[in-house]
Amino acid sequence: MSQAALPEIDDDDARALDHSLAPHFDALARFDSTRALRASPLYARLRPEIERVLAGVVRENSAVGNPGAPPPNHDFVRATAWNIERGKRLAGIVSALRSHPVLRSSDVLLLTELDYGMARTGNRFVAREIAEELGMNYAFAPCYVALNKGSGLESRVEGENTQALHGNALFSRFPVRRAHSLALPNGKDKMSGKEKRLGSQRAVVADVEHPLGAFRAVSLHLDAHSTQAHRALQMRLVLEHVASLGPQLPTLVGGDWNTTTYNSRRATYAILGYFRRVAMGVSRVVEQHYPHPDRWFERRLFREIERRGFSYRELNAAGAGTLHYDVTDVATNSGMRDWVPGWCFPFIDWALAQHGGRCSLKLDWFAGRGIEPASEPRVVNDLRDDAGALSDHDPIVLDFVPKDET
Repeated sequence: MSQAALPEIDDDDARALDHSLAPHFDALARFDSTRALRASPLYARLRPEIERVLAGVVRENSAVGNPGAPPPNHDFVRATAWNIERGKRLAGIVSALRSHPVLRSSDVLLLTELDYGMARTGNRFVAREIAEELGMNYAFAPCYVALNKGSGLESRVEGENTQALHGNALFSRFPVRRAHSLALPNGKDKMSGKEKRLGSQRAVVADVEHPLGAFRAVSLHLDAHSTQAHRALQMRLVLEHVASLGPQLPTLVGGDWNTTTYNSRRATYAILGYFRRVAMGVSRVVEQHYPHPDRWFERRLFREIERRGFSYRELNAAGAGTLHYDVTDVATNSGMRDWVPGWCFPFIDWALAQHGGRCSLKLDWFAGRGIEPASEPRVVNDLRDDAGALSDHDPIVLDFVPKDET
């Protein structure tokens, strides 16, 4: 697809994603596979509406600025990528983005896991609320229509989903142009588990008109329940798409790439992979592989990045984990129990005992082309308030200067 195929559109609001699918959620959720769902008369009747919603992008350019933020630094661009875990702790997330000494200076936010009309987040439009609170422009693309409330503890929340959408977004202090989304193939059947969804991950792509020069930004969430090869495939499709766009611009890709080192397409594969890592030596894996997935287990993905003229090494804090697993975390373990047998958890506790029951994984990354770092990239750790951590991921921050690609 060329950039010429992406006509400039007027700003649209959330009504572009309104739909009439909710009365059919229970009937759709009864199917145990996407194949069976798509063969049904019900899906045939609802398909045009489903596809319209999932192809939609809400983009609003109405930035008024965050009064608590310093003026934009025109010597570099500050980008922050953060998986905000649905936006469940929205007030704390907004407070951090508005007042944290590093995050409040962000020119661009590449955020993943944002709800719109989900009971677990109070049926709020998370992207719009963040944009309004921070005075930023934004583009939001839904990835999934959720047929139930979620996984783990989420499935027990009160109330019902309304719009039932979950997706990714990007935000900017500066105008956002040519916003669109790119659908990525699923790493597993989203109808085969307890959490049933229609759709797939989508990269959100837009051009940002910064005073230092226009650049292209991509907010990217790769599949968690997939193989290492599938994540590399998803990355390849994103980079191929970006290469097809014109004009060529400096490009920054950032987000949660789920570089766990595991094949998690099925629980059996993940369990076998876990025992392989125990055989390799728990300390060796925790210290040398989880924080450095590009060294071995996920090398195909990172080689794909470099093969296509993108860099990542100097754009990320080497060895700095962004997700920290704790064997005592009730919410995380509740979600894992939806697809991992209970007998596995004593083995996990045993393996991590010598590490205090904790380990850190590096899941969140930047990659760029025509991007020159202006300072050391960093991970912002331990964002929490009195109620606990604001997300299960830490944000990553990069200061960069876009270089002319022509």
